[in-house]
Amino acid sequence: MNSRERVLCALRGEEPDRVPCCETAIDRTLAQQIMGWDKPGRPVSGQDVDNYRYTVDEAKAIASFLGTDNISCVLRAPVYAHTFVGQDGCLFHGEGMIRTDADFGLLQLPDPYDDALYAEAEELVSKKEDYCACFVTRIGILSAMLSMGTEGFCLALYENRGLVERVLERYSDWALVVAERVCQMGFDVYMSTDDLAFKTGPFFSPTVFRQRLLPRFRRVAQQVAIPCVFPCDGNVVP
Repeated sequence: MNSRERVLCALRGEEPDRVPCCETAIDRTLAQQIMGWDKPGRPVSGQDVDNYRYTVDEAKAIASFLGTDNISCVLRAPVYAHTFVGQDGCLFHGEGMIRTDADFGLLQLPDPYDDALYAEAEELVSKKEDYCACFVTRIGILSAMLSMGTEGFCLALYENRGLVERVLERYSDWALVVAERVCQMGFDVYMSTDDLAFKTGPFFSPTVFRQRLLPRFRRVAQQVAIPCVFPCDGNVVP
């Protein structure tokens, strides 16, 4: 089996020749250390921060070095939060910028109908060879939470639910259009990296999840015509 066949076999619930090894995304700073790269290949600035994007050649080099079966294209809507660099050099999101109704105007997402938005995705698919090509995005639950801040998001669920709904809808509307587009490109797997939990339990109650979040997941998932994987950190058992 080649890498693509191995991953898709496992996702069908069948037994491949060995357990597939896949990585959703690797922070560029960490990749530099692993690969011995001297300079970052992509500058990090502004709100369009995604430190997990690579050229196809870079993605293949990392996959070859680590022995993974996939290469990934990361395309996620920008998060409106202050960023900072941790002690290991990796990038993190800090305080959210969407705190009140007046801040909603800050939430400007790239046009999901613009062909230029998908240039990197098209290149990766065209050069995937035997790798499993994964499209990594967010349906938008985590993006909304980061943009409002964890505390701000949770408080607004009770004090300003209308703002929560507007932010969630803006992100999930964007993700819906993107899902329709990328599933026709030749990707093998669609991944949405919307974390929902700490190691001790979910960010919010199962009731909030069912009422406010699950309908958005379902709406986008209905447009995903390829195998869909939902990697999620934390204890989501409840």
